[in-house]
Amino acid sequence: MASSKPQNSCQKLFIAFLLFLSLSLMFLVFSFKPKHDHGFDDHSQQVVHHHKKPLSINTKKSWVDDVIARKTDSEAIKVGLVNVDDNVKHAYDHLHGQVETVTVDFRPVSKELKWESFFPEWIDEDARWHQPSCPEVPMPRLEDYRGLDVIMARVPCGSGSEKQGIRDVFRLQVNLVVANLVVANGLAKGGDDRTVYVVFMGSCGPMQEIFRCDDLITRLGDYLVYKPELRRLRQKVQMPVGSCQIAPLDRETGSKEIQRYSMGEYSRTRKLNGNIFYHQRVAYATVIHSSEAYVCGAIALAQSITQTNTTSDLVLLHDSSLSPKSLQGLTAAGWKTKLIQPIRSPFARKDSYNEWNYSKLRLWQLTDYDKVIFIDADLIVLKNIDKFFAYPQLSAAPNDKVLFNSGIMVIEPSMCLFEDMMSKRNKLFSYNGGDQGFLNEVFTWWHRLPTRLNYLKIFKRPGNPNHEMEKGPYTIHFLGLKPWTCYKDYDCNWDMVDRHIFASDSAHKRWWQVYDAMPKRLQKYCGLTKHMNARIKKWRGKAKNASLPNGHWKISVRDPRQYHLIG
Repeated sequence: MASSKPQNSCQKLFIAFLLFLSLSLMFLVFSFKPKHDHGFDDHSQQVVHHHKKPLSINTKKSWVDDVIARKTDSEAIKVGLVNVDDNVKHAYDHLHGQVETVTVDFRPVSKELKWESFFPEWIDEDARWHQPSCPEVPMPRLEDYRGLDVIMARVPCGSGSEKQGIRDVFRLQVNLVVANLVVANGLAKGGDDRTVYVVFMGSCGPMQEIFRCDDLITRLGDYLVYKPELRRLRQKVQMPVGSCQIAPLDRETGSKEIQRYSMGEYSRTRKLNGNIFYHQRVAYATVIHSSEAYVCGAIALAQSITQTNTTSDLVLLHDSSLSPKSLQGLTAAGWKTKLIQPIRSPFARKDSYNEWNYSKLRLWQLTDYDKVIFIDADLIVLKNIDKFFAYPQLSAAPNDKVLFNSGIMVIEPSMCLFEDMMSKRNKLFSYNGGDQGFLNEVFTWWHRLPTRLNYLKIFKRPGNPNHEMEKGPYTIHFLGLKPWTCYKDYDCNWDMVDRHIFASDSAHKRWWQVYDAMPKRLQKYCGLTKHMNARIKKWRGKAKNASLPNGHWKISVRDPRQYHLIG
């Protein structure tokens, strides 16, 4: 939304008034007799009494008086109180004529619900008659709380160690209550939105997945003042409360509102049938670090994306390990290349495959874009996926238990979020030593994309001995040995018993279809080295000696690359 001088003046006025309120609160609360802090272990109690010393504002009273004088005598600030101490309400109630407070009532979420209740490992994504549902997270009657100018909230800290992200259901509920109140009070039809500020009290702060650090306008000790971007926040409250449902855009019955976040130039708006459409700068991105092993994969990925007729940018982040020749090939394939300093994974073993996987955090520095769909370089895209730019951060397909797979993610670049993640990288533990484990602790609340968007080439279920692909995937994520490290004739994962779960000739064929459609000048980047060729022959020999029943070792290899080795 375009800003104006009156809006800026109003913002400054509100901030100054919040300073004044905090100052008043300090003196008023100190006038009360101290009460014993009983606390509540049972999160079914809405108000949590963790009394903290209010903020002391170091400012001149005359300056505050001057700002307050610009308010009309008849106008009061309406403040909604969410999960705050009674002392706070009593303190503000003493400011007759200046502040009107209202306590927001809502039924606390059931104690029996756990985080896993909202982030199940599996749901029936293709259900026709009985769609997956999420447990209830009660919200207040929003129509009872209209006209709020400021929402003050104390967010529960949740439980857990510093090495883990917070997964607390009541904490999520309080954040969603505040978010829904902001949207209900701020967003208006026709685009005449009104500013609603949020003041979070206490040391824990809000969930960054819902209240972005970019919207933090001032920090006053243990008080955090946010001016949320209303339309982003509306999209958040339209999402399911967890991965217990697919985010709605992929369904025919999905919210049309979310589709308003379409592609195009940022900061330009247009009206259509009375609706304002907001355009965004978007890009596909991938990361290569440590070696040139994935150059061929990245070239195939770029070609597969461009073959879907997208008009979005393609951005590749790389470190200094890539040669000028490789960079030339990547550029020719369609990537805009950007040199980065790699980031070491603190929980990875030295010289392991994921030692520098935290380099993926550099994606959040791509602030030339509003949305980025990250795709690992061992995937290909089978059909256009531009519509997934409409999803908010962080959207991904499920992986295991409450976790998502970081091979494809919708993210929103942000320097403050990047800096926050960097400050936590040595604290939050990564279960796999790489970026996926870390990002799952940063983004504990995420939005479920369909598994066919990140179709993992892994076959564990019985009844499909040839490992034929399912119908309708948007992408293929090539786990195990990569297609370009095998012969074209078949998936060489069949030659190793412990890699049979990754073997699929039908998936292998789809990758080589992308290769065959490449210009000849790009195909040369996918040649076999002597080492790669020797490995293939070694395991073909072992498969033959073991007489593996899949019989792939009997196939007469015709791949011409075996006769034109590189390097």
